[in-house]
Amino acid sequence: VQLQASGGGSVQPGGSLRLSCTASGFTVDYYVIGWYRQAPGKEREWVSCFSHRDRDGNSYYTDSVKGRFTISVDGAKNTVDLQMNSLKPDDTAVYYCAFRNGLYYSCPEKHVVDYWGKGTQVTVSS
Repeated sequence: VQLQASGGGSVQPGGSLRLSCTASGFTVDYYVIGWYRQAPGKEREWVSCFSHRDRDGNSYYTDSVKGRFTISVDGAKNTVDLQMNSLKPDDTAVYYCAFRNGLYYSCPEKHVVDYWGKGTQVTVSS
């Protein structure tokens, strides 16, 4: 599986950014695709993910981004986007697209992620 991420950048508090990730090279029906982030001096944490089950699935968000971030998946294009609104300085981090095979009802912890995309920097600062 290959993950190609794009987006990110610098924005002032309250601003918006959009991340996009295109996945290729997989054929499984059950998987999780989403976004993790790692701030300086902190461990990598999951931010949001979409758990694909058959032709359906569910989105999940860590508490700190609920109501501000929205994940969207295009199954035909195998893309997952993360729209980030009302950004805060605490959102500053390197964001990683991630993929995990299997049936999940939440975002998997980082140590079980199968594939990582290249990180993209998000900086929120005035």
